[in-house]
Amino acid sequence: MPPADDDGVRRAIRQAVSVSVATGAYGISFGALAVAAGLDLAQTAALSLLMFSGGSQFAFIGVLGAGGAGGAAIATAGLLGVRNALYGVRVAPLLAATGWRRYAAAQVTIDESAAVATAQPTLAATRAGFWWTGVGVFVLWGASTILGAVLGDALGDPRRYGLDAAAPAAFLALVWPRLGGGRAGRTARATALAAVVVALALTPVVPAGIPVLAAAAVAIVIGWRGPAPEPVPTPVPVPDRPVQP
Repeated sequence: MPPADDDGVRRAIRQAVSVSVATGAYGISFGALAVAAGLDLAQTAALSLLMFSGGSQFAFIGVLGAGGAGGAAIATAGLLGVRNALYGVRVAPLLAATGWRRYAAAQVTIDESAAVATAQPTLAATRAGFWWTGVGVFVLWGASTILGAVLGDALGDPRRYGLDAAAPAAFLALVWPRLGGGRAGRTARATALAAVVVALALTPVVPAGIPVLAAAAVAIVIGWRGPAPEPVPTPVPVPDRPVQP
């Protein structure tokens, strides 16, 4: 990781730690919900270790918990996970990771690490923000998942405490500010609202998992036919000094 010997890197690390703690905390709700959906402790921990994408994980257990088929759960989780590949296209040139770091970077490329990394003004801060956020969320999310799964039996049905709504609300809070402003931002928000309407309309009448896939199809069609995205500012790709990731 980059050395924490300049103000930009130290600010990036502080942001990474705060995001990691906040995101890791609601891994408890995932662990409790996974147990309620019928998974055991080992299966729940394996999802956080291997899949490691909160949106995909919640979608997976949500479909299973609602009585959906395994194929629908996998398709829904996979579709939501495609966004991480797009994040990878964005951050890979900035990280310039090689060897085992390249595989580690792929595993921890998620909403939070990509968001913190691309918000930094220098290359050293970008790398620090990515690695500290990615590794921090990975460790805390995994630990809190196990804690939630262990407490799940004692808590009973987590839906009584509103934990099933907590994670989608947190995910929406993360995504909504990233939709941006201007014409493209308005189009993105309108697309999100249209997808919500379609998902809500289909939920009572089709098997679990299908509403999410239909909502994604709506977003794809609108995005394909909509206006071209506005240019996104790129972090300054020039380090203040030679930096090793």
